[in-house]
Amino acid sequence: MIVCIAEKPSVGRDIAQVLGATQAHDGYMEGNGYQVTWTFGHLCELKEPHEYSPMWKTWSLAQLPMIPQRFGIKLKTDKGVEKQFNTIKRLMLGAERIINCGDAGQEGELIQRWVIQMTGAKCPVQRLWISSLTEEAIRDGFQSLKDQADYQSLYEAGLSRAIGDWTLGMNATRLYTLKYRSQLTREKQVLSIGRVQTPTLALIVRRQQEIDNFRPETYWVLTTQYRGATFSAVMEEGDRGFRTKEDGEAALAAIGSLPFTVLSVEKKAGREAPPRLFDLTSLQVECNRRYGYSADQTLQLIQSLYEKKVTTYPRVDTTFLSDDIYPKCPQILAGMAPYARLAQGIPQGKLRKDKKYFDSSKVTDHHAIIPTGVNPTSVAMSDMEKRVYDLIARRFIGIFYPDLKFQQTTVLGEVRSEGLHIASFDDAIPFRVSGKVITEPAWQVLWKSTAQPSVKDEENPQSQTETDGGTLPAFTKGESGPHEPNLAERQTTPPKPYTEATLLRAMETAGKLVEDDELRDALKENGIGRPSTRAAIIETLFKRDYIRRNRKSLAPTETGKQLIGIIQNELLKSAELTGQWERKLRMIESRKYEARQFIDELKQMVTELVLSVLADNGSVTKT
Repeated sequence: MIVCIAEKPSVGRDIAQVLGATQAHDGYMEGNGYQVTWTFGHLCELKEPHEYSPMWKTWSLAQLPMIPQRFGIKLKTDKGVEKQFNTIKRLMLGAERIINCGDAGQEGELIQRWVIQMTGAKCPVQRLWISSLTEEAIRDGFQSLKDQADYQSLYEAGLSRAIGDWTLGMNATRLYTLKYRSQLTREKQVLSIGRVQTPTLALIVRRQQEIDNFRPETYWVLTTQYRGATFSAVMEEGDRGFRTKEDGEAALAAIGSLPFTVLSVEKKAGREAPPRLFDLTSLQVECNRRYGYSADQTLQLIQSLYEKKVTTYPRVDTTFLSDDIYPKCPQILAGMAPYARLAQGIPQGKLRKDKKYFDSSKVTDHHAIIPTGVNPTSVAMSDMEKRVYDLIARRFIGIFYPDLKFQQTTVLGEVRSEGLHIASFDDAIPFRVSGKVITEPAWQVLWKSTAQPSVKDEENPQSQTETDGGTLPAFTKGESGPHEPNLAERQTTPPKPYTEATLLRAMETAGKLVEDDELRDALKENGIGRPSTRAAIIETLFKRDYIRRNRKSLAPTETGKQLIGIIQNELLKSAELTGQWERKLRMIESRKYEARQFIDELKQMVTELVLSVLADNGSVTKT
């Protein structure tokens, strides 16, 4: 008998149906030579400290660091888990072959490997690797099963992550709680420290400190109205406007009665490619900006759409499709019946294939999130799921549309005033205005044809589709005439608090907020956490009362601020360093770095951390 093990009952039943295993039993399906069973996510976990040594049961500074000679796994303490595991074990011990049908990613590999190890099964194990749960994808996957050994590095990366998180989390949490708890407002608070959660909290605390310490600066902006267009004075680089009111008023007085002259008119045609496809992070960002969905909500919604077979595997960190997906695209488009009218806007003939979207070299395990081609009206969806699917569908259709075209016009002018010596200006004050007019909206119609919020977002320039300065009059070089200058008082503004959208971007790029897609891709390898874990990290910070929501903004609680203030070791707070660890885990996955070396380095770091904190002369809670 061949035993297949999936990560969820619903996925297991989908696979069983395709295989013809239609006989239902308690905890598995059977038929056609297959037994299909399942886990409920993690059935196993690393052992607790006291299960390695009884001396580690009591929290004590004297027992740190806790570093087991050999890490072990155990079954979670839960009657339902124990019952299902016993079913799995019985099936596997009688199997001639096992097929690991876990989620096709690092965590999915770890979940299933641990279960198989705990059963003690010795038969051959193969791996099913698919990007969607459609019948076609499952059948294709079973036609191209791989040996489990092909995914050994994926397992080693997942195991290294789990061991690393255990080693740092267990030791640092006990260390800082015992050493500094008495200094907190809430003395019984456990100071939870984590390899990913602590740098993430530090980002939020530092942003709040920047806001709290911000002191506004006043400046004065000089503009002038000429033929219905508003021109702004061109200041020296780094200057927003006049630094003193006196300089501004002097300039205003000097030019008020003098003519405005156009020096140059530059027109430049431009084009803007359709927005990229979604990876998990960019989908979470977009859903948070548009609808206020939390990262965790979006993850649950897209996971549900995946299990309903209408979208592909969600836990991905690429916005590209592999080249082998291109021939399937007409079929996918044809299956999206409610979007037939929008698909008609795609130019006739061969579908567009652009390197911005199709590039196998940018795809490792999974491609970007796209529709599967299953008609979305054939399954029941909540309103929230419909919104998420709609975003994915429109992005996918959009990559086959032509580029948006626009005309950018920049007009330079000046007002001359002989003998003018104000601020950095001598004899003349230069002015400038720019206008961007869309000439061919192309893919933009995908968003104008929906009642959803505009694609435009001040934090997402790629999605902006509005004009900068609207339509400008037809100016001619050398023309001159009267104008109406104006001086306005302005103040600098503090940095914006993080939202879940901007925090996810900061986690993705190790604290560097960038909007350029290519630069973001380069920084992703050093991001904090993985796409599949970032939502859980943010939720953990909420649960531990380290951060709170203020509408869409995130702010640290007093406990969160105190914790980051107590941690003097920059290692624990560094987004960049944590990103480097993530990069090493990816290198383990691609066989470019040894798992043993990663764990040895982490053990050494934890040992040094314990010694440095114990040497601190701050107050100590007696144990």
